[in-house]
Amino acid sequence: MKNRIRDLRAEHAWTQADLAQRAGVSRQTINAIETGKFDPSLPVAFRLAKLFDLKIEEVFLDDQ
Repeated sequence: MKNRIRDLRAEHAWTQADLAQRAGVSRQTINAIETGKFDPSLPVAFRLAKLFDLKIEEVFLDDQ
């Protein structure tokens, strides 16, 4: 699943560690999500979208 996490994080001038702390996950999890190696659980995806004040479908994109 494609996502806009890296771009959104950069717009907020947050490091991966900053975003991880806000989302309640590890920095490694944020890295894996950004690089497409890991799809987050639904609760984590909703938390990430909420942090950026966006709908989940504005953060996570269908890669088809």
